Amino acid sequence: MRFLVAAFGDPGHVFPAISLARALRGRGHEVTIETWEERREAVEGAGLGFAAAEEYRMFPPPDPDSPEGAHAAEAAKALLPLLEETRPHAVVSDILTLAPTLAAEKAGVPLATLIPHIYPVVEPGLPFFAIGLRPPRTPLGRAIWRTGQRALNIGLEQGRNDLNRQRARLDLPPVGRFHGGISPDLALVGTFPQLEYPRRWPAGVEITGPMTFEIPHPEIELPPGEEPLILVAPSTAHDSDNHLVRTALAALADEPVRVVATTNRVVPQRPIEIPANAVLVDWLSYSQLMPAASLVISHGGHGTVARALCAGTPVLICPIIGDMSETAMRVAWAGCGLSLPWRLCRPAPLRWATRRLLEDRSFTDRAGELAAWGAENDGAERGAGLVEQLGLSRATA
Repeated sequence: MRFLVAAFGDPGHVFPAISLARALRGRGHEVTIETWEERREAVEGAGLGFAAAEEYRMFPPPDPDSPEGAHAAEAAKALLPLLEETRPHAVVSDILTLAPTLAAEKAGVPLATLIPHIYPVVEPGLPFFAIGLRPPRTPLGRAIWRTGQRALNIGLEQGRNDLNRQRARLDLPPVGRFHGGISPDLALVGTFPQLEYPRRWPAGVEITGPMTFEIPHPEIELPPGEEPLILVAPSTAHDSDNHLVRTALAALADEPVRVVATTNRVVPQRPIEIPANAVLVDWLSYSQLMPAASLVISHGGHGTVARALCAGTPVLICPIIGDMSETAMRVAWAGCGLSLPWRLCRPAPLRWATRRLLEDRSFTDRAGELAAWGAENDGAERGAGLVEQLGLSRATA
């Protein structure tokens, strides 16, 4: 069969898409990935077809009545010739890529949504997504969150109205449900089920497990010694001042540990002081460092956290923006790491949290349990099987 996988170009979104696409190709299917031009080398290096996506602003969302706000519909129209040419049996669209979602519906192609992080749709009675709070433990707490759902629905109604304006530009009928950009037929949630709060799952939502991919990179030389190794792996898209790297290096300079830190190609605006027990590089291989590390310190990008937990390594998260706070709280709730609020990302609190994670074996044991689950449940393979089933619905129609 033939499949089109469309993804937002940031690593946290395009890498899971590549992982899923490789699993589909491994099943004998023809797969094209539509994403940013800068990801062409990674996509083609993985042996997959590439199509350049039109790029447009996602955050903050533009006014849908502005020329920039109308771009999702225009990008969907531009994608229709590719769908006509390749005639895919199904389209898989990343949760942030609205244009392929609209184009698939316009072309009558079965659609799946790839959600490369924790499921963002709130169930009444649970905390709002991205706030980073644990589920309530009492009926009163659940009632409070259900009451607050009314306020959340105001924003959801606005999002639905904006989506329907885009749909109208394509002569598609309006949708009445919230989160209309997520396929009701199949939503692949690429995270550990151990990080999801207990809830009633909607039909079509499947927790597959993480989908991981890495661009090959030469191994680096580790700091000498036998002390525990700590990896500092910040976000690739945020923290332009390298604050997390600077803080971690200062906090751990006199600790009995070895530190490997990466800027993840966020070029320092001023020099970074590197202590004797540390090395600093601009990029590295998670495949080399994650299994060797006793702890990973990060902002909480889901891809980085998933790679650490797949290696059985606990995490210390200092969330800075977006869903990072949610991921941080889920990790702390699951017992495989700790969350340190960004306002407390200073040497003393970070050093205390690091000591606790290294001294309390329960965090490593719990991370190991998630790694064992991941070894038995390949997220990309699980997702590919589900997409294949979706494609069969068209093949047999």
